Amino acid sequence: MAASNFHLLLSLIMVISLSNFCLSWAARHLLQTSQPSQPSLPTIPPLPKATLPPLPTMPNLPTATVPPMPSNPLPQLPTNPTLPKPTLPPMPSVPKVALPPLPATPLPTMPSIPTIPTTTPSFPFPSPPPSN
Repeated sequence: MAASNFHLLLSLIMVISLSNFCLSWAARHLLQTSQPSQPSLPTIPPLPKATLPPLPTMPNLPTATVPPMPSNPLPQLPTNPTLPKPTLPPMPSVPKVALPPLPATPLPTMPSIPTIPTTTPSFPFPSPPPSN
């Protein structure tokens, strides 16, 4: 399984590298060629103008006569009668409840978070072989 993954990865790397080479070669070839001349576009004949028939005239509507507003004053609205304010009954008294005292056990201590070292430890390297 690991060998097939390795071969797949190796073939993908080869395909990508060869495709990049071909693309680079094609781009260089296009840059070295001369620019083609622009072809002339055919002319488009003008479209005929559409003529619309004239709009019909609006008929004259008769004006409505509005009768004049009466000049007498508007009647007064009756006033609301005053109602007596309702009284609420007194609230019943709630008896006082004494809670038992809390136990005096201390809270458990939280474990300390270990610190992450920020320096790289030095690895001892073996000494080079003696020269002859």
